[in-house]
Amino acid sequence: MLLQMNQITKTYGSLTANSNVDFSLREGEIHALVGENGAGKTTLMRILYGMEQPTSGTILLRGRKVQFVNPTNAIQQGIGMVHQHFMLFPSFTVAENIVIGNEPQVGVKFDRKKAALQVKALCDMYRLPIDPLRKVAALPLGLQQRVEILKVLYQGADIIILDEPTGVLTPLEAKELLVIMKSLASQGKSFIVITHKLHEVMEVADRVTVLRDGKIRGTVDTSATNAEELSRLMVGRELAQTRKSAARFGETVLEVKEITIQGKKGKPVLDRVSLEVKAGEILGIAGISGNGQSELIQSITGLQPIDQGHIRLMGKEITGCLVREIRESGLSHIPEDRYQWGAAKEGSVLENGTMGHHRTHRRNGFLQGKSLRNMVDGFIQQFQIKTGSQDTKVKFLSGGNLQKLIVAREIAQKQPFLIAAEPTRGVDVGAMEVIHDELLKKRDEQGAILLVSSELTEILKLSDRIIVMYEGRIAGELSAQHATEEQISLLMAGGDSHA
Repeated sequence: MLLQMNQITKTYGSLTANSNVDFSLREGEIHALVGENGAGKTTLMRILYGMEQPTSGTILLRGRKVQFVNPTNAIQQGIGMVHQHFMLFPSFTVAENIVIGNEPQVGVKFDRKKAALQVKALCDMYRLPIDPLRKVAALPLGLQQRVEILKVLYQGADIIILDEPTGVLTPLEAKELLVIMKSLASQGKSFIVITHKLHEVMEVADRVTVLRDGKIRGTVDTSATNAEELSRLMVGRELAQTRKSAARFGETVLEVKEITIQGKKGKPVLDRVSLEVKAGEILGIAGISGNGQSELIQSITGLQPIDQGHIRLMGKEITGCLVREIRESGLSHIPEDRYQWGAAKEGSVLENGTMGHHRTHRRNGFLQGKSLRNMVDGFIQQFQIKTGSQDTKVKFLSGGNLQKLIVAREIAQKQPFLIAAEPTRGVDVGAMEVIHDELLKKRDEQGAILLVSSELTEILKLSDRIIVMYEGRIAGELSAQHATEEQISLLMAGGDSHA
């Protein structure tokens, strides 16, 4: 056995993140690690990578007992980690990012030419082509992730930990990554993959270990299981199938007319985009990241000014209005980046959960503390948010648990219009079920929803109509009832869905 983690326990005060966990990895194996948000997956891998120290337990590498006091120590022992949020310098080239910390020298200077040659040889060796001289800022997310993988390979990693590796990738990029993993595994590299996407687990992994509440609930060969069984192990119950009723469209709630935002190099990032969302409708927006979806959201919410066009909400002109004015006109917003736009990391669960609700929970000018705490307690119960208390800072929550808090807060605003951008990014299958049910419930109560998601299965499952964006324009509109993943993927790539 290449790696064995025996009886690993990790406690933080009264909280037990891992309890007597046994985990193993074989040479050339892809081993998936799955579980609900807060189940202890990332903590276990942070221990393996030297970012945390176990409270008790041992690690054996090639039969020898080891202790990793920091990530540098783990890297020296052949263990690399690609984090969910990439650790790259956008202004540096591919080669500079890959060799950083181990730069080839000519005298006392960094030998950039040699670095580029070394990276080119590395790319050729592992059949991962990429231009060493390109700036990382100019790369799509799929290629940025390739840079991260090449970086750990350059460091000599035989064991590669991938944390939610397809979370920000398009379907085509995700499929390409799975092919890369299989290729590297056939060359002797071993992978540990933290993921919530069970269809990818079934496609790429040799074995899968399920964690729930910090404990191992089972380790099985993927050839002897299925996604439904893994879901039951993850959440401890049978998942109900989300059912969508027939839509009952009402009046137009949001109207976007011919909006344009000019880019830095003269090419518009939004080019005369028009759309409308009716009461009782979920309008899905699909597209590869960077094709104008973010700018569209920011223009509607007042975070970015537009150069031309008009935006109306509930019949009121909101073009150029302040964020607060727009929200008070009837908008709530689940942002695509939970850390940048959705939360104050130093704030508590209570403070983050009550943002936007503080104006409606007042009496005689004073906040109703008990009422707000009861509301947030309801969020925690309904969405099964794992937190020590309402006073815990949200920076200590897992990404998925913070996402659930933001979703609960925004849906509870009960505004007529909701923007849901990547609403289930990083959440487990149980939470995904709850979020999808809540979005459909809002739609059935005549709420209007603009759904922006990189998950085509989510777009197809929830939407009534689908718009695909490409290079700042609407490339096509499809009825969700008749749309296919292939049609949407073709439009996302700039093709014609009718070809």
